[in-house]
Amino acid sequence: MRLIIGIVLVIVCVFGGYAAMGGHLEVLWQPFEGVIILGAALGAFVIGNTGAVLKQSLGVFGTLFRGPRYNKASYIELLGLQFSLFKLVQAKGILALEPHIENPSQSSLFARFPKFAANHHAVEFMCDYLRMVTLGSNNVHEMEALMDEELETHHQERERLVSAVQALADGTPALGIVAAVLGVIKTMGAISEPPEVLGHLIGGALVGTFLGVFVAYGFFGPMAQALRNIYDAEAKYFLSMKVGLLAHISGQVPVMAIEFARKGLMSEDRPTFEEIDQATANLPAN
Repeated sequence: MRLIIGIVLVIVCVFGGYAAMGGHLEVLWQPFEGVIILGAALGAFVIGNTGAVLKQSLGVFGTLFRGPRYNKASYIELLGLQFSLFKLVQAKGILALEPHIENPSQSSLFARFPKFAANHHAVEFMCDYLRMVTLGSNNVHEMEALMDEELETHHQERERLVSAVQALADGTPALGIVAAVLGVIKTMGAISEPPEVLGHLIGGALVGTFLGVFVAYGFFGPMAQALRNIYDAEAKYFLSMKVGLLAHISGQVPVMAIEFARKGLMSEDRPTFEEIDQATANLPAN
């Protein structure tokens, strides 16, 4: 919804303001200027990015329209899941985790936390490190270094797409100038035409500069920033898992382990201690 509101505001304010001051909207209809700018931008995007990034970019609009998938409810669920896992270990021992982490899709424990269970990467992250703990890896510093390496790799994969969209925003104003220059070249070929014809041709050429700057700063730049915000929220989600797991491995009791995990969350999404206490009060440990 926020994305749609933003798009509408950009279009209405720019074109509405232009029309309100007496401009003729039909002059801005220069489809071949758009073909030059957007077509060249698409070509440059393909040249400058790997196949993996190009494939990932197909889902950009879905990601933007969906917005951040993590909110306070998601964090309460995550912390509740960690509490249940750690409570199970406390009550029945570390090997009690094996049925759940070896086949999470069939786990009754994971099933009680549907948003988390539907997040493949989060489930894989949690299960991989708990599996290592069941196999005897309990050195906190080694586990932290390994988690940091995995999370940094995941961040780099996300950042590639953000950088690709940002490069698109940075390049389209220059491509707008290319379209404008081509329009001027066309105008110079008709220099013998009357002033009204030349004025129309020059106006069409300048539309290229306008369009390049408009799509860069009105759409591509904000899209890159919105993606970065979405991925930063995702990073916080995984950071919470990391902190909770490390606290558990270091020997903290379940209530303290999830308190460690809670502290790293952004203030606008961070549940209070009381909210977590209420959410975990009746969670079974099995």
